[in-house]
Amino acid sequence: MDFGLVLQTDPPASQVVGLMRRAERNGFRYGWTFDSAVLWQEPFVIYSQILEHTTKLHVGPMVTNPGTRTWEVTASTFATLNDMFGNRTICGIGRGDSAMRVAGRKPNTLARLGEAIDVIRDLAEGREADVDGNPVRIPWVKDGKLPVWMAAYGPKALALAGQKADGFILQLADPFLTEWMVRAVREAAEEAGRDPASITICVAAPAYVGDNLAHARDQCRWFGGMVGNHVADLVARYGEHSSMVPDELTAYIKNRHGYDYSHHGRAGNPSTDFVPDEIVDRFCLLGPAETHIAKLRHLRDLGVDQFAVYAMHDNREGTIDAYGSEVIPMLT
Repeated sequence: MDFGLVLQTDPPASQVVGLMRRAERNGFRYGWTFDSAVLWQEPFVIYSQILEHTTKLHVGPMVTNPGTRTWEVTASTFATLNDMFGNRTICGIGRGDSAMRVAGRKPNTLARLGEAIDVIRDLAEGREADVDGNPVRIPWVKDGKLPVWMAAYGPKALALAGQKADGFILQLADPFLTEWMVRAVREAAEEAGRDPASITICVAAPAYVGDNLAHARDQCRWFGGMVGNHVADLVARYGEHSSMVPDELTAYIKNRHGYDYSHHGRAGNPSTDFVPDEIVDRFCLLGPAETHIAKLRHLRDLGVDQFAVYAMHDNREGTIDAYGSEVIPMLT
């Protein structure tokens, strides 16, 4: 199992770079950031510094979207970083939540997302692609390689990930839901004539190493609210109780009342008081290191290739170090 670290690009950027360097020293192989231009600093600028100050870490957004940048710009940006630092980027992409909604736009359609996946990958790897009806190729790209991993929850999005993406990003660490969603992605891949085993599975969730469970829950409760934004979209589309989406995912948002993106992804988010302890425990990894190890082994047995640690809490350095000394050696 590989490990990644997920951060927001809060200023100062030097602190983000420092935490990524710390992660690499502790055995993490991936460095991810949020991508929401209004809420945080521009991640691609910071990626250049992370890559400059690390040797093996692969970096990318968790996740970008097809709407805030034109696709040829996204592809060229990745290709430039790859040319400078040796194919050490990865494109995590989804419909767009905070980046689109904060700017007053709706998330992208799945049709647009599917088209963007193909175009961005082709352009970043030097192939010609159709962009708004025009054939486009980036002539200076020679040996580019850009895996594109897609974030998804709902049945149609899971199917699209299986049909087109190189990897699947699931932003929660509940074993039941992980098994259900991984199976959906792999079935869609097989139906599309792809090798299901070729799709990398990445589970991303907050991890907090420590003995004070109540405190850890409060520090990570924001995650249930963030996931709840996507779940609310699913309920609006499929209904509160639908055979298309498990109740284990949707039931907890019944007391949700709006969401304030100014606190998005932050401990103490007042918009997440509806999230019960049970959901925090199911979706996150909390407690002493041995509890993390046991859950991660379960996820690995379900086919998870990477666990990406959301570190938006008051114990970032401690959790990174604890993973490096106690958790990662037991899973790699």
